[in-house]
Amino acid sequence: MSLLARIGLAVLLASALVCSALARDEVPPAVAQGLVAFASDEGLARLARSPAKVDFPALANQFEAQTNTMFCGPTTAAIVLNAVRARSPDLPRDRGRLHADDLRNISGDFDPVIPRYTQDNVITKGPKTRAQVMGEPMTINGKQVRDFGYQLRQLDELFKANALRTRLVIVDDKKSEQAIRTDLVENLKRRGDYVVVNYWREAVGQQGGGHISPLGAYDPESDSFLVLDVNPASAGWVWMPATTLVKGMRTFDRVENRGYIHVESR
Repeated sequence: MSLLARIGLAVLLASALVCSALARDEVPPAVAQGLVAFASDEGLARLARSPAKVDFPALANQFEAQTNTMFCGPTTAAIVLNAVRARSPDLPRDRGRLHADDLRNISGDFDPVIPRYTQDNVITKGPKTRAQVMGEPMTINGKQVRDFGYQLRQLDELFKANALRTRLVIVDDKKSEQAIRTDLVENLKRRGDYVVVNYWREAVGQQGGGHISPLGAYDPESDSFLVLDVNPASAGWVWMPATTLVKGMRTFDRVENRGYIHVESR
């Protein structure tokens, strides 16, 4: 082989190695963590074959997206409360979403507001004011801090304040992955209760910080849970491997680890 041919071959091999390295480096974190979009063919197939999805129809029917980055907790609470109390005669009416002129042409006692929980009105019974959720300083462990959004225990208090029965599970090192998986799957097979998870996005291969959303199903073939992400503009509904979800929950928040909450009517 001539010197020129050998040089050309070396250049081609070097280029191939560089391209291969770049391809490995550029694998999206979500793919690396095994996340599968719900809207994909595989995602829909997982739901179809799932034996643990009784919560999915009610949650999907009541789903709404969070209106700002701090409201994943209140939005999740609203979805679950509406699923638990669908068509209840005493649902609240959130008139805050009406514009000033919306009622100008409506006469009599007619009220156009649809009764339901919203991410805005659930906060009124929670442990934090709207201003504190949005970053107004509050006292935690004797210190004035800005505690944006909701920690898991604060969300648990919000559910209880709205007269629901809860079971809070903090995912610390004492909780085995298998025990957590079994606990979540049993909930998703059982009617009448729901489960909400709190995890760190970066730990599961997504961009962002702490996040809260309900679970909709479990697929044993892929050993993955369907996270009904309340911020579809950021990540969307996604199938998350059980190991990845536990990893995301086994992370420290401001005062303790994250985890999950079982929620049901009293």
